[in-house]
Amino acid sequence: MIDHISVGVSDLERAARFYETTLASLGLARLVTRPRTVGFGKTYPEFWINLREGMPRVAPESGVHICLRAKTTSEVDAFHAAALFAGGGSDGAPGIRPHDRVRYYAAFINDPDGNRIEAVTFPAE
Repeated sequence: MIDHISVGVSDLERAARFYETTLASLGLARLVTRPRTVGFGKTYPEFWINLREGMPRVAPESGVHICLRAKTTSEVDAFHAAALFAGGGSDGAPGIRPHDRVRYYAAFINDPDGNRIEAVTFPAE
């Protein structure tokens, strides 16, 4: 259903370094670099960052977040650890999130601009 997503960032180089480290844990790499945008993906750019000069930090109460699929709980753990190492913040440590219809394992991070990104997997047991 969704082909690609993008987030605004106030400092393209800082964000590119952050996402190179963080998204590598999910198998995504920098595929495209343009003057005001960088695209990450596995075979084509699925996740873009776009320079928005003067952009204020994303408000925590905005409610917006982007969720990326991980293959395993280990990938979710690695995503969270990589984001913290790269200068992001935790907005929910890795763990099981019980839900009325499905049980899932996820972690939430904030990038340096406050964008909320989640990694999720659905363990069999």
